[in-house]
Formats: sequence, C-alpha cells, structure tokens
Amino acid sequence: MSGGSSVPSGPWHKQLALGVERIGLISLAFPRAIGLVLLVLMGLAAAGAHRLKVDDSLSQLFRSDTPEFKQFEEVTRRFPSSEYDVLIVVEGKNLLSRANLEKLRDLVTDVQLVDGTRGIISLFSARQPPEGNQLPAALFPAELPEGAAYDELVKRILSNEIIRGKLLSEDGELALVVLALDPAIVQTKGLNTTIGEIRKVMAESLGDTGLRNQLAGVPVMQLEIRNAVERDRLIYNAVGFAAGCLIAILFFRRVSFMIIAAAPPLVAILLSLGFLGWLDFRLNMFLNVMTPLIMVISFSDSMQLTFAARDRLIAGESKYDAFRNALLVVGPACVLTHGTAAISFIALMFSNSDLIRTFGEAGLAATVIALLGVLMLVPLLGVLLIRNEEKFTASLQVKDTGVTVLRRFCSWIAVRMVSHPVAYSLIAIAVVVGLSIIYASLEPRYRLADQVPDKQQAVEASGRLDAKLTGANPIDVLIEFPKGASLYDEQTLKTIADVHAIVEKQAGVGNVWSVESLRRWLAEKAGRNDVATLKQYIDLLPEYLTRRFVSAEQDAVVVAGRIPDIDASQLLPTVDALDKGLGAVRSAHPGYKISVTGLAAIAARNSASMIGKLNMALTVEIVFVAAFIGLAFRSFVVMFASILPGIFPVVLAGTVLWLMGEGLQFASVVALVVSFGLGLSATIHFLNRLRLEDKPGVDPGVGVERATILVGPALILTSVVLACGLAVTVFSDLPSLRLFGWLSAFAMLAALTADLLILRPTATVLYQIARWLDARRGRGNSTV
Repeated sequence: MSGGSSVPSGPWHKQLALGVERIGLISLAFPRAIGLVLLVLMGLAAAGAHRLKVDDSLSQLFRSDTPEFKQFEEVTRRFPSSEYDVLIVVEGKNLLSRANLEKLRDLVTDVQLVDGTRGIISLFSARQPPEGNQLPAALFPAELPEGAAYDELVKRILSNEIIRGKLLSEDGELALVVLALDPAIVQTKGLNTTIGEIRKVMAESLGDTGLRNQLAGVPVMQLEIRNAVERDRLIYNAVGFAAGCLIAILFFRRVSFMIIAAAPPLVAILLSLGFLGWLDFRLNMFLNVMTPLIMVISFSDSMQLTFAARDRLIAGESKYDAFRNALLVVGPACVLTHGTAAISFIALMFSNSDLIRTFGEAGLAATVIALLGVLMLVPLLGVLLIRNEEKFTASLQVKDTGVTVLRRFCSWIAVRMVSHPVAYSLIAIAVVVGLSIIYASLEPRYRLADQVPDKQQAVEASGRLDAKLTGANPIDVLIEFPKGASLYDEQTLKTIADVHAIVEKQAGVGNVWSVESLRRWLAEKAGRNDVATLKQYIDLLPEYLTRRFVSAEQDAVVVAGRIPDIDASQLLPTVDALDKGLGAVRSAHPGYKISVTGLAAIAARNSASMIGKLNMALTVEIVFVAAFIGLAFRSFVVMFASILPGIFPVVLAGTVLWLMGEGLQFASVVALVVSFGLGLSATIHFLNRLRLEDKPGVDPGVGVERATILVGPALILTSVVLACGLAVTVFSDLPSLRLFGWLSAFAMLAALTADLLILRPTATVLYQIARWLDARRGRGNSTV
C-alpha cells in the first residue's frame, strides 16, 4: 500500500510546525551548495570532536553553586588529601609473616620512587613511644627479628593505637598503604603512567607472596572512569552505526536507501560532538551517552522521511516530488518529535546538579542539530543517490517482503484495537493507574560505587576497606578558628579534642585522624601533654602529612574519618546524628565554626532531594508536553490521546525497578525523563498521519487503521532502532550507564507497545466522542 495521501495545503497545515520543516526544501533547490557547506561543517566538527575531554571528577553529580558545595571545594583546596590519595590494599592470612612483612616493606620503599608521588603513610610509619627528649624510634627495626622476638613485635604491631583499625585491620590480615600523588599528575594523562608504574611495583614486590593486592582511592577511580568513558565512546559509535545500517539495509534492500536513512544521524552525531567540543563541554557519565541519544533522536525521523519518500516513489512520483512531498507530510511531525525531545532536555536544565544541567544543555543543542541534519540531509541524499526511479519502483512492486509483513501485522493490530475501543481504553486506564501507584512508591537511591566501573579493582578494593577498616569514603569535620585564634591556643585544642571524641564515637564512622590523634599518643605513651612538644612534633612532620589536618595558614583544621559506601538513605542518619552531636561543641565554643563536609556527606544530604526534584520535573514535563502537542495540533483530542501512551512506558519501567528491588537513581530518573520525550516520537507520527487520514462522516476507526498501516512499519523499525541504540550502553563498565541503557531501551519498547495497544483504541474513542459532541452542537468536525 502506498502513502497515497495528498500533500496538505493551507494555513492550518503550516501552523502544525510553523513551517519549520520547509527548511529542508533548501537542499532540493541548491543540493550542490548545501553539500559543499556540509563538507566544511563536517571538517570543523571533526576538529571540535577531537577537543572533547573527560570530566572524571567523583563530585560532578553534586557540583553546584550552593554554599555547601563551595565549602567542600574549599576544604579540598586547603586540605588536599583524599582527592589525591591512592589506597594500596594488601590482604592475606599470612600478611604478618616475617617474609611477607619484608616484601610489604620493600613495596612501601619502592613505590615512593614512582614519578608523581609525594608522600606515603603505612604501618611502617608508626613509631615507638618517645624516651626522654629523644625523637621516637621506628616501630619496625631495620632488620626484622626472628623467633620469639618477632612474635613480640607482631603483638606490638597489633596493639599500636596509631595503626590498629586504621592502617592495619584488627585481625592483622589487611594492610592499607596511603600513597599521596602530586595534584598536577592527577589532572593530566600522566596519571595513567603513574598508576601503571604503581601496579608494576606491586606485582614485582608481592608477586610470589600469595598476598592479594589492589588499588582504590579517588585517583584510581578517576582513571577507571576516564578509561571507561573513552572505551564506551568507541563502542557506542561502532554499535550504533552498525545497528542503524543493518536495520536500514534489511528493510530497504537498497544501499542508497540505507545511506539516506542512516547517514543523517551519523552526520548529526559528528556535528553535535564537534559543537560540544568547540564549546568546551566535558564528557562525563551522562554526556558519554550523547552519541546513542543523537542516533535515536535523528534516526527515528530519518526513517519516517525515507519511508514516506519510498512510498511515493513506488506510487510513481519523481525523486524530487517524492522527497518534497515526504518533507511536507512527515516533516511537521519530525519537528514536533524533536520539540518533545528538546522539552525533555530543558526539564533537566532545572536540576541542582551541574552535571545534569550540562547534560540537558548538550542534549538540547544536539536535538536542534539533529533536526536540521535530518530535514536538510534526507532530501539532499535522496536526490543525489537515487538513480533510475522506474527500475527501482518496478523491483519493489514485485518484491517488498519485509515492509509487507510489517504492514500486515500493523493491520492485524489496528483491526482488533478499533473493534472494541471502549473496552481496551478502560483496560489501559486501569493498567496505567495501577502502575502509577507502584511507581509513586519508589524511593531515591544513591551510592558512590554506581559512578565507578564495577568491573575494575577500585570498587572491590573499597569493599574490602568497608569490611575491614570501616570504609574507604572520607567524611570530614571542618573547624575554622575565630580571628586571632592560634592552633596551639588552649581553647582551640579543646575544641579539636571535643570534636574528635564525638566523631570517633559516632556509629558508622571509623579511622578517625586529627591533631588530637598525635596529642593523645604523646600524652599516653610519653606522658607529655604540653603544647611545646605538640608543636615540635607537628613541625617535624612532612608538609604533605600536616596539610591533611592543618591548613597552611594554621587557621583551620579537619577531623577526618572514613565511612562505608552504602546507600545515601542509610548514610543520612549517620551524618545527621554526627552533625547533631557536634551541636554541644558549637555551644561550648561559639567562636569556632564547625561543619560536617565531604562528598559522602553532600551525597547523603542532597541526593534524595535532587532525585525527587528530577522526578517532579518528569511529572511537569508530561503535562507540559501533552499541552504542547495539543497546541501544535490545535486539538484537545490529540492532547488527551497522547497522555496515556506517554505515561505508560514511564510507570511500567518504574514498576520493573520496583520488582527488582531498586529505587530511583540519578541514572534511572534521567533515563525516564529522556525516554518520555523520545518515546512520544511514534505517538506524534501516528497522530500526524491520523490527522491526514481522518475524514468527516467516516468512522474514525477507518482512519486509525489506515494511519497504522501507513506509518506502522516505520514506527516499529524506528522503535527497535531506538532500543538498540540505547541498549548498547549495557556494555559499559559504569553501572549507572548500564542502568540508563537497559531502562531507556525497555522504555522505548514499552512506548511502542503503548502506541499500538493504547493509543489506537483511545484515539478512536476520543475521536468518536468529539464527533458526537460536534454533532450535538452542529459544528461539524471542529473539535477534532
């Protein structure tokens, strides 16, 4: 069956998309000039894409202009410790055997010689109590003793307050070595070389010991994120390209039509990435999915235009007329589908997170570029690549198996859906209401590990630290002194001691370090509690070590602890309890500003509200998009018809999350926001065709059937392409991207299901009601 509808004319048709689709007519008028401009733009885009860099910061999700985050950045700048620490985790039953301890000491010695390191803390840093006025001797002698003397040394190691539970687990089976890197190295490509050298030294030193050794810490996580993002970009480009070309060639059975359908999305990807590169956007865990997103945004409409032109060629039109008429008939719907996708990205721009706002901005720009690419390139490639229309038409009239099968399936669905439209519509309403109730019960979830590749060492090593040393994630209490106060003032030291005591007593927080740790050790082991001795020892410590706890200006200190990587909802009570406990210290020392900070604290406090606001943005988006579609079509019927099929994939995907015991994560709610806008593509194309096929005085079911047969095959194919394009992210090492990918792909297929099984009967019922109302008012077909 051909797309035999005449090309609509008149002002109403132009108002559907304000005539924006007519931009594509420029390509038909000046194909060579547009082609030349395109080549120049592609060259510039290639240079821009090469400029793209990776943002691997773990704090990127919570980066904002809030005072809380600015304080976190200030603490990171003044106390540059955890952001630059590589955590070497060594574990084994025989860790403290003499031979293994010698090997571990060799590792600690050799790893300090790696370029880019600036200091180390390990159990070998521990000292014995000082005797008299002499400096304390090392806990570990230069030559390790043997026999009973060595057993006695092991007892002293396990009972040492400085390292027990902090650098060595209580059972003596896990050791933590904290290696500080040069900040300049962490921000450059030199980090890859430095981490590689550290791994090499570990392998050489511990290779024959049987000890398990892994790396964790922020720099290692950043490197793993950076490598995963760059690897994913190659996979997404390759798989997305292959999927689009395969489906196009399978159903069009012509290389020329494959290029016409697949090339515009690929060019849109290049132009969009180039645009983002020239504007200095940074690739991150969300922006990295921009490639498949651009692919699915543009490929859907590219397929619709190509299908429409193909049908008109079969009907006997010339290639110029076929692509011109396809542009005028399908083009308005293409503009609207990109418009709904743009609204989805605009909704993300109201997030508190800089990362999500940036994703929204980049997505909006890419949507505009994709729309222009499709409207300009499909007709351009059509007139340049199609040769001998008569021969092409004759071959397809003889054999067009793939499309014929799809059209028969669409006809079968449409006939059944319009046979009992009221019953099916009531069932659809009941299903959507039920799923919405389940969706509303979803709770926000967030874990730092979801941002980091879980198939690499860092997450597993952090898990061992969670189990053996209370955690790998830092949490800090910042103490800022009043003006004129010194670090060594009695009240300052008392404030630090009080804060330290509260932090180490807080359930869920461990591995607590501060100036008070040194002060206690001197008092308990050497009986020296005077300020002069404390100052002497602090001055003797290397700068990289003192900067962990004391600012360079000595006007602020931090009490540092560590917590496990658990869900933010479980962590928030710990943070709140700690902050509440510090209230007594604030009252006792009113001049001192005491704040709980650190990425874990910010995540615990803000993740739930940020996810909740994104979810609310999705609700607002659903209402706004429905109104936008109704306004564009100048029809209340169309507005109401688009609501149920738009909501269904969102609430169904949410129900799947609920059944899996998952909550709403950043990746899942962003996936649903974007999928809602993309999923409406099928709805808009169908409603646009129904608008053209519906005739006054004819049963609306006839128009629904014909519109389904004409656009159904393209809708099915494009939905499959949408799902495939998004599903490639399941190959990512990043858990958040895998979640984004499969959930988005599932939502796309759910949107296709809703389009076929919900939209058809509800549109039929609404059109019938509108006809009945118009008949009673004597107004013809005006409501529709």
